[in-house]
Amino acid sequence: MSAEKITGVVLAGGMGRRMGGVDKGLVELDGKPMAAHVLARLAPQVDELMINANQNTEAYAAFGHPVFGDDIPDFAGPLAGLHAALVRASHPLVVTAPCDSPFLPADLVARLATALHANAADLAVAKTFDQAHPVFCLCRRTLADHLHAFLAGGGRKIDRWYGSLNIVEVPFDDEEAAFRNINTRDELSAAASGTLPGGRD
Repeated sequence: MSAEKITGVVLAGGMGRRMGGVDKGLVELDGKPMAAHVLARLAPQVDELMINANQNTEAYAAFGHPVFGDDIPDFAGPLAGLHAALVRASHPLVVTAPCDSPFLPADLVARLATALHANAADLAVAKTFDQAHPVFCLCRRTLADHLHAFLAGGGRKIDRWYGSLNIVEVPFDDEEAAFRNINTRDELSAAASGTLPGGRD
């Protein structure tokens, strides 16, 4: 595998509508914010960590990593967060994970990077069975201008942007539960009680 260094980015820039309009990354699970669980799992896998957040930036800064908002206004979605990350990343590869997936795989980055290099791809995305997980992706920092043009043209759909790139889907069928995200209060309660598949920290 290439020795290229990797910047990890936790995407916490959404509005949390299904959680009642609260900032999901700061909602506590097992006594600590969900974003803290994600950061703890991602940190050993990358060379640099950053957080994309459009609100409560002081609270996110308390985790000890650089925090930045979208450059595209009006909560334009995860692609806006990825674009802002590509612009700011110190390293040639950037991996993203959402703030509401506290059980993400411990080997996420290694498997994405292996597939990216083996296929000389622009971007590697996690997939379980027939379900792609586009917010779990590893891509080249050089895509920043390409993504900016897509967003500036009004593009928001991740799959439409992917359609113009050389991508590789990386199977994680053996770790399907690790990609469960927590969108609602009911899912949060299930995760806290251990009944939401995905394991515990």
